[in-house]
Amino acid sequence: MNTKIIDMNELAERAREFRNAGKKLVVTNGCFDLLHVGHVRCLKAARALGDALAIGLNSDRSVRALKGVGRPLNNERDRAEVLAALEFVDFVTIFPEIRATRFIEATRPAVYAKGGDYTSETLDAEEKTVLREIGAEVCILPFVHGCSTSGLLEQLRKVIE
Repeated sequence: MNTKIIDMNELAERAREFRNAGKKLVVTNGCFDLLHVGHVRCLKAARALGDALAIGLNSDRSVRALKGVGRPLNNERDRAEVLAALEFVDFVTIFPEIRATRFIEATRPAVYAKGGDYTSETLDAEEKTVLREIGAEVCILPFVHGCSTSGLLEQLRKVIE
């Protein structure tokens, strides 16, 4: 088992240790079904915002609820392992909910980073409330044009047809 892949309780403890040591934990979250260069660039940029990067990974069930039938293409353990293999990713935690609210509450990050396909207006209201309450800085990273899992899947459909 990869030591970067930890449960929510262990991540919460590590996050507490970071805060107590005066270090900055950056968190982000998502499905990361088919990892592409847009993901890699955003995750690398997120890591540069602090001392460690923790990723909240949507469970298989929550990806299905968000993305629909046929998703995820890769199961949660495999997606976690791929993310953990990236040198600039420090921790990966799988969470079962559709929204990252509980993940954010547990980690209480210094910085919450999201890809440029989000804006401060399109972030989930419940997540924004928790981020405001804990005083986390919200950072929207630059969008990487032409990079999306949905776009890749559409290209594959065209090739197959």
